[in-house]
Amino acid sequence: MDTDQSVPRPPTPPGRAYSAPGVTVYYDATRCLHFAECVRGLPNVFDTAARPWIQPANAEAPDVAEVIRRCPSGALHYVLDSGPPEQGEAVTTATPLPGGPLLLTGALRVAITAAGEKGPDMIDETRMAACRCGKTANAPFCDGACDLHGEHTSH
Repeated sequence: MDTDQSVPRPPTPPGRAYSAPGVTVYYDATRCLHFAECVRGLPNVFDTAARPWIQPANAEAPDVAEVIRRCPSGALHYVLDSGPPEQGEAVTTATPLPGGPLLLTGALRVAITAAGEKGPDMIDETRMAACRCGKTANAPFCDGACDLHGEHTSH
């Protein structure tokens, strides 16, 4: 009889980790489309002129988490030291950007096929910018390949 009653931890989000007391921020540069919600939301934490550019110790952990949830591409994620894991909204929404990606939010299950793999791996996601043109090198995520200087990178 298995007596292990522990709850499995969610997988570690992809990207580089930036830790501070109370929160760890993960940034996946391959998914960033420079919507700048983070920079506008907490410029003292997300400062592109500073090194490192993400400094989560410069704000309270819940404030950092709240701003990260605004990142439409899903390039930013967080894990709180205490508190609930990041979860998608109960209702899934899809918002097409003119000339750009399809923004998805919700409790998403996304099929990812790595190079050389036979079948897709399924990942759980809360936010993503899905490619609509088919030119991305990071399928199914938009990487701006269709129009690096067009409408969707200036939002």
